[in-house]
Amino acid sequence: MTFIAKTFYDLKATTLEGDTVDFNVFRGRVVLIENENCSNGEILKSLQHVRPGGGFQPSFTIFEKCEVNGTNTHPVFAYLKDKLPYPDDDPNSLMQNPKFLVWSPISRNDVSWNFEKFLIGPEGEPFKRYSKNFPTIDIEPDIQRLLRLTKT
Repeated sequence: MTFIAKTFYDLKATTLEGDTVDFNVFRGRVVLIENENCSNGEILKSLQHVRPGGGFQPSFTIFEKCEVNGTNTHPVFAYLKDKLPYPDDDPNSLMQNPKFLVWSPISRNDVSWNFEKFLIGPEGEPFKRYSKNFPTIDIEPDIQRLLRLTKT
């Protein structure tokens, strides 16, 4: 059974550069976590040249690729799926085509595909999960709402 952290701030992950980030650094901040299906070497190139493209240079932390489902689920995703078991905008579907279910064991709270997003409030409480079909830009009103809660 995968370990599930007690709080968001008990988590840590490794950046593309190989540095470990303790999630305590995110205290008091609104955090958006979005998964993408690339190898570590492709993640930054994909952002720069494909989506959003145009030479985009991220000003946010990018973490290395990890397992989001199955036996080897990364603790970050185990925690997020436990707290937010399904996307708010699509609580029913997991996968359109069962041939894409390539992990084991399969659970309804699994991340269904690339670009699922998890929004975490400034106190570290997971706020909302969004499906792959929900445009990231449309999360802005929820981010603004949570930013108003941040302590200055």
